[in-house]
Amino acid sequence: MSPAGGWVLGVDSGGSGVRVALRRVPGDGPAPTWSSAVPVTVGEKGIDARSLLAQVVPAAEGLLAGAGARRCEAACVGAAGMAALGGDLHAVLPSALREALGVRVLALASDAVTAYAGALGQRPGAVVAAGTGLVAVGTDLTAEGGWRRADGWGHLLGDCGSGAWIGRAGLEAAMRAHDGRAGGSHALLERLQAVFGPAPELPALLYPRADRPAVLASFAPEVGRCAPADPVAAGILRRAARHIAEAAAAVCPPARPGREGSPAGPPPRTDEAAGAGGTYEVALTGGLLRMGAPLLAPLFEELQMQLPHARRVTAAGEPLDGALCVAEALLTGGLLLPADPPMLRIVC
Repeated sequence: MSPAGGWVLGVDSGGSGVRVALRRVPGDGPAPTWSSAVPVTVGEKGIDARSLLAQVVPAAEGLLAGAGARRCEAACVGAAGMAALGGDLHAVLPSALREALGVRVLALASDAVTAYAGALGQRPGAVVAAGTGLVAVGTDLTAEGGWRRADGWGHLLGDCGSGAWIGRAGLEAAMRAHDGRAGGSHALLERLQAVFGPAPELPALLYPRADRPAVLASFAPEVGRCAPADPVAAGILRRAARHIAEAAAAVCPPARPGREGSPAGPPPRTDEAAGAGGTYEVALTGGLLRMGAPLLAPLFEELQMQLPHARRVTAAGEPLDGALCVAEALLTGGLLLPADPPMLRIVC
């Protein structure tokens, strides 16, 4: 792909809806964006491609018209569930976006990959995306290393340390207090009753809900509010911090050979990849971080203990920024992130 100028499209599709952004390359102005709170349909074929196209194509056409442009040269679609449920997107999107918008090269990415690119760009390291659920991804930017992934298995099998995990643990502690069992929290029981009503009625309110993870996660801020004065709530957040750091440690590449007494080995691929002192970078992103000090203080301690060879950095942007980053790299021929399906697939 030549570095000639053109327009690139970024798409971020998840449980909270769809966002679309357009950027001119080269150019450093703000990216026009469009958003919808309506999520893409998930059916028997997984993520429904036509449902996504019904939102993305009109939105992209409107953004292009507003910019006085006619086509997108490159695009990146980041979607929650792409790795496991993206079969229909893989089959339909390349030709549909080529016909509708003129897209010549397309990246189909897990939302974990676009979260990574939004947070770290194309530098090696690890990113933990923590919201209602939790997933961690990392890479050393080598084809051999590919992508490392940890968790993201949903609230029944994992997502340890996530908003849903914290909320469920807080509600369990509240129910223990209601029963008079050990490990209960009367402070959390009071918050349960204020938010949901009488404790014995909670199972009937919760179990029939299709959006149980979101309902559980809605109680996580209550755990955070109780934590400064309640040792049970504080303990829940300490355990959550340990789980989050474990996920980051599982995906962060090991310390580079040839540094700080390690066996000699090949140098990093680029000067930028070396980072400060040859360490990898670790970034945190997602709405769970808005809980603030009650979670972040123990989390930063855990990261220091579990990842002494890594450097914590502030996430530069969000998944939509990451989708634009990948699309721009496709257009300019500068993609460094591993094209390692199903995490990241490039279609020309």
